[in-house]
Amino acid sequence: MLSDIGGGSAFALVLPILSLGISQSISGKMGMVAGAVGGMMAIHTGSGFLGALIAGFLAGYITKLIVDYVTLPKAVAGLKPILIVPLLSVLLTGALMALLIGEPIKVMLGWLTEFLNSLGNTNSAILGLLFGMMVAFDMGGPLNKTVCMFAIGLMSSGIYGPIAACMAAGMVPPLGIALATTLFRRKFTEQERETGKVTYILGLSFITEGAIPYAVADPLRVIPAIVAGSGLAGALSMMLGCASRAPHGGIFVIFIPNVITHVAGYLLAIAAGSVLTALILLCIKKDVSIPVKQG
Repeated sequence: MLSDIGGGSAFALVLPILSLGISQSISGKMGMVAGAVGGMMAIHTGSGFLGALIAGFLAGYITKLIVDYVTLPKAVAGLKPILIVPLLSVLLTGALMALLIGEPIKVMLGWLTEFLNSLGNTNSAILGLLFGMMVAFDMGGPLNKTVCMFAIGLMSSGIYGPIAACMAAGMVPPLGIALATTLFRRKFTEQERETGKVTYILGLSFITEGAIPYAVADPLRVIPAIVAGSGLAGALSMMLGCASRAPHGGIFVIFIPNVITHVAGYLLAIAAGSVLTALILLCIKKDVSIPVKQG
């Protein structure tokens, strides 16, 4: 039952809803149908996440052009929103996905899949290192999202290692900083130490943004520390062959059977990255000066 609800129904809607949302953001409610169909065409053509992404933009702008430039006589103008716009937008979006977009993206994903599958442990570790460093660098910003969305796109091709590396790397910045606030208290203010208790939860939940307050307060020391720790976590995750069939969820997905492969190695990667971040902060972060009370 859970498989039918989650895998068979909920996750089956990811690509159509992604495409629908992009299309709606461009052309409003008129673009919803074409966007959803474009997402379904991405599934049918095997172009996956990237295909759905392109389909959303295609559907949105095609619908917008039809709404703006197709004019009808007043006698039949009422047919435009209920017949003409959905008919033309679905036809054009579907045809472009079937004839021009789907197959090239499917071939490209196939090449990428073969390349990633051919990587040895050393090359996999280098890829994981790069993924991890990019995930941590802007802590949930555009670079983080780009890398994670790329890794999620690979899941549609049966490549589950990169998203595991991204998730491990994304947990490290908050966890490493929280660990440092516990072990090396003199490096942080009282407020930062109190916030560190919550930062543990954010890290375990794969909310990389939990590191932002600390990075804002001391960017030249915190950012290098978290980038190094996340790079190590990503490299170890890929090198040890860890994989995740969930795109999010943090540490809690390990309790779901068969979602994370090589759980022990995965936990080792996260722990090693967090410890490295905390140790770097110990070495490069200055002690907090405590004001002396008068009287």
